[in-house]
Amino acid sequence: MSQSFDVIAIGAGPGGYIAAIRAAQLGFKVACIDEWKNPAGGPAPGGTCTNVGCIPSKALLQSSEHFEHASHHFADHGISTGKVTMDVAKMVGRKDTVVKQNNDGILYLFKKNKITFFHGRGSFVKAVEGGYEIQVTGDKPETLVGKQVIVATGSNARALPGTPFDEETVLSNDGALRIGAVPKKLVLIGSGVIGLEMGSVWRRLGADVTILEGLPTFLGAVDEQIAKEAKKAFDKQGLKIELGVKVGDIKTGKKGVSVTYTNAKGEALTLDADKLIVSIGRVPNTIGLNAEAVGLQLDERGAIVVDAECRTSLPGVWAVGDVVRGPMLAHKAEEEGVAVAERIAGQHGHVNFNTIPWVIYTSPEIAWVGRTEQQLKADGVAYKAGTFPFLANGRARALGDTTGMVKFLADATTDEILGVHIVGPMASELIAEAVVAMEFKASAEDIARICHAHPSLSEATKEAALAVDKRTLNF
Repeated sequence: MSQSFDVIAIGAGPGGYIAAIRAAQLGFKVACIDEWKNPAGGPAPGGTCTNVGCIPSKALLQSSEHFEHASHHFADHGISTGKVTMDVAKMVGRKDTVVKQNNDGILYLFKKNKITFFHGRGSFVKAVEGGYEIQVTGDKPETLVGKQVIVATGSNARALPGTPFDEETVLSNDGALRIGAVPKKLVLIGSGVIGLEMGSVWRRLGADVTILEGLPTFLGAVDEQIAKEAKKAFDKQGLKIELGVKVGDIKTGKKGVSVTYTNAKGEALTLDADKLIVSIGRVPNTIGLNAEAVGLQLDERGAIVVDAECRTSLPGVWAVGDVVRGPMLAHKAEEEGVAVAERIAGQHGHVNFNTIPWVIYTSPEIAWVGRTEQQLKADGVAYKAGTFPFLANGRARALGDTTGMVKFLADATTDEILGVHIVGPMASELIAEAVVAMEFKASAEDIARICHAHPSLSEATKEAALAVDKRTLNF
């Protein structure tokens, strides 16, 4: 006997579990299906973000940053520590604890919102009268019927052709978060978010880290001025980043891994390392969804085809997050999940792709929203720019972290903010003010006129807005 629900979310990552909660808040009878398992075999909702992505990586970044401060910067504050050592097993154990706390938090939210959770893999069986039959395979197989189905199955790490992940020597983001000891030499392929963050973790702990990037430019999606500032900081830290390379043969053995590549000068080189992390992007996850059983349309990338409101080719079936078009960001998935639940309820859910913030949690942090200077030039948009360095910010000086700047881009005629780009301390938090401002179509002058607490890093935001009109007060 099948169980019937108004809404079934397949996947309990940021898109799925948030969609389920919002649908329950709106009065629907909701189920959520997810197959992630913790080490004990129990449910671990939260998807890639909670289990092998956003959350655990931030835990390791925080631990490694503490280690770096204790090793190299505490003395500046008059703190003597002696020799500092890192217990990697304990660091990884703390990361696992943080992950479990988030898993348990989501299970609590399901219970609080009266959402029925099924631990297993959800897949389409067939269309039935009034909805779709969904099969749950796992320890306790179930058959469900949903009037509305939200697919939020996320994405998987993209492997190099001919070099599958073994998660021992050749690592995806999953294996990179479970390294049990500091490798002497570490090679990463890809200088995106995962490459830079994981490279930073192990570089801080003493690994000799080299990042190989196929593109000739560093962080091509980031404002060029900001990317150059970040590259200078990473070079100074000892994070070796080679651009414009072409990776060749990769050989693994008992002693590690050997990577041959051609650099930007055309020279053939070989790197021997203990571990190789491959971070060349992610692919939509529709494995086992049985989309063909109901005629759910996929594109050439394997992503589920949706319209601007996340409707699929099938009536009553929606898809959100990494498994559809758009940036693969947890917060984008959450916003789409909320919007879909509200659309199902007849409301007008909305996601503004132009004000989705991006963050790289390195040190310095990099965050941005809106268009870059190179995009504005390419589009022929007349603009004004204003920058302010953290070197001239009192709070940054007190923190001992003055790397980077805040940059504003505003329309030359209307002064509307078109983009804000930050490299420096707490950029991930500072960018929220810019998102709010852009969502309400604020001008640079609006931010320049708002009182910001002193001393605070946010004063750099105000000063950058003032700089658009060439009237900074502290630089």
